[in-house]
Amino acid sequence: MAVSLKDDYRVLNGAEKSAILMLSIGEEQASKVFEQLDDEEIRQLSQAISNLGKVTPEVVEKAFVEFASQLSATGSLVGTYDSTERLLNKFLGPERVSQIMEELRGPAGRTMWDKLGNVNEDVLANYLKNEYPQTVAVILTKIKSEHAANVLKLLPQSFAMEVILRMLKMEPVQKDVLEDIEKTLRNEFMNNLARTSRRDPHELIADLFNQMDRASETRFLNALEERNKTSAERIRALMFTFEDLAYLDSGSVQTLLKTVDKTKLGMALKGASDTLKDLFFGNMSERASKIMKDDMESMGMVRLKDVDGAQTEVVRVAKDLAERGEIFIAEGTGGDEFVY
Repeated sequence: MAVSLKDDYRVLNGAEKSAILMLSIGEEQASKVFEQLDDEEIRQLSQAISNLGKVTPEVVEKAFVEFASQLSATGSLVGTYDSTERLLNKFLGPERVSQIMEELRGPAGRTMWDKLGNVNEDVLANYLKNEYPQTVAVILTKIKSEHAANVLKLLPQSFAMEVILRMLKMEPVQKDVLEDIEKTLRNEFMNNLARTSRRDPHELIADLFNQMDRASETRFLNALEERNKTSAERIRALMFTFEDLAYLDSGSVQTLLKTVDKTKLGMALKGASDTLKDLFFGNMSERASKIMKDDMESMGMVRLKDVDGAQTEVVRVAKDLAERGEIFIAEGTGGDEFVY
């Protein structure tokens, strides 16, 4: 039966709550979630979405608050890699569990050597510098030469030379020796790598809230604060806002100006602080600055919803550029420089 204007959140089942979340986060984000589901899960969720009908804003809000609260609150019923591993240990042997968890959490690739090829060179070099040169020599001969070269460059000079000398003298490696190296990599490196690189759920929620318009974002954060004030404050601190662009250096502002849609930027600046406006106008030519100011003035009175949407789009572009290392954002005045 379809859910139609129901105010009682308790009548919704898990699939219906998931359907509400999927519809709320937008097509782009929802498509990324669908990519992670198997055929049966896609069928069930699609059926729930099709039968959902109209849902009140209050019910939508409760769905998000429950999701955020469970994901960020310690002790909540949230599936994690650790809980999965504990469950598997109840009916599978330690070695099989280790293999399954390494496949779930480790870098992409069918074999251990494929997976190593997808590990960041700095991370891999930092691990290998503490291994025996002979072991490192074997590993570097098993991964792609380009990746091996980048790792070799990052190793201490004297250690790297020891590795090279052993690679020059290397004979065919016996199967049992290779298996021992793979087992060590799986147990000591890949599993630790997966645990240390796991994403903080607060970061996930902050990223999700960043996709919303300002009114929805404020509503959800305020509701979450009533349930879990500590998590709400942490999420607020992690969120990236339009005003955070004030911490861009001049070079980053100019890169952003070359990339972002000028109409969107003009609309976004209608609701910006004078400091942020001055930053953008100060990094334009006098002619470009005058054109944008004239365009903004000609817009007249605009809806806050349109300004919020434009600011969200500019932030999205800025985050994409930052993730590619093309712009840098400093964490407040005097803070260390970091990349989102």
